[in-house]
Amino acid sequence: MFVVIGATGSVGREAVRLLLQNGEKVVAVTRDPAAVLPDGAQVVIGDPSRPDSLTGVPDGIEGVLLSPRAVGGAAAELLTLVAARGARRVVALSASTVEHPAGHQRFADAFRAVEDTVWRSGLQWTFLRCSDFAANALAWAPQIRATGVVRGAYGGAASSPIHQRDVAEVAVRALAARDHAVHASHAYLLTGPQTLDQRDKVRLIGEAIGRNLAFQELAPAQVRQAMLAQGLAEDIPDRLLGSLADNADKPGPSTDTVEQLLGRPALTFAAWAAENRAAFASPARS
Repeated sequence: MFVVIGATGSVGREAVRLLLQNGEKVVAVTRDPAAVLPDGAQVVIGDPSRPDSLTGVPDGIEGVLLSPRAVGGAAAELLTLVAARGARRVVALSASTVEHPAGHQRFADAFRAVEDTVWRSGLQWTFLRCSDFAANALAWAPQIRATGVVRGAYGGAASSPIHQRDVAEVAVRALAARDHAVHASHAYLLTGPQTLDQRDKVRLIGEAIGRNLAFQELAPAQVRQAMLAQGLAEDIPDRLLGSLADNADKPGPSTDTVEQLLGRPALTFAAWAAENRAAFASPARS
């Protein structure tokens, strides 16, 4: 039995599906009582940042997939809880910025702090240090549907975005595959297969939906102000613009680790865009 913390996130949901597909029992932890999760998952409603609320987590756990953003500062308490329920190993989602700095240092430090907590837990561990998710481009969907123009800063900022399914599949291998032990005490740097800047991503989304799209360059201060005006917390533009600024000067890392671990090429951003074309397509007019 495996526990997925952050089960409604892009990686967590895929991991739940893959574990069930492999015949494993899954406990999916979510704050949302209305969350819709794959059939067969045992859903536990509670707040991972308050582990004492997770009274429904059963005994007999083998391992846990941990999303740092779901647990906040409560990683140590959560790991103590799952260890008491029998967990022997943990796969923790982390960020490529831990070893390839980009953006504000405090964000990388937060991921490193979670890694340190996991390392001290005594559980068998694997860290997945991910590049930016392809799914982050969903933030552009309203602009694309409405105008066909993405307005943002640092159009030349380049990274190798990763498909959440690749991250989830690596996580499931490290948690539940028969050879899971070979992944113990490894920190994997996971990226997509291609280095793309923001204009490239917009172009590929346009190809997926059969529409000519454009990227309009704005000043970073203008983008930041617009995000704050939408009611977003200051950390969100700080996280986004800081990484973009650095990746405009130096592209983010690119590895073939996914292919080495899974025995197939990492999924491309174009494949992700094709799968998610409905999110970007304009509604049909009657």
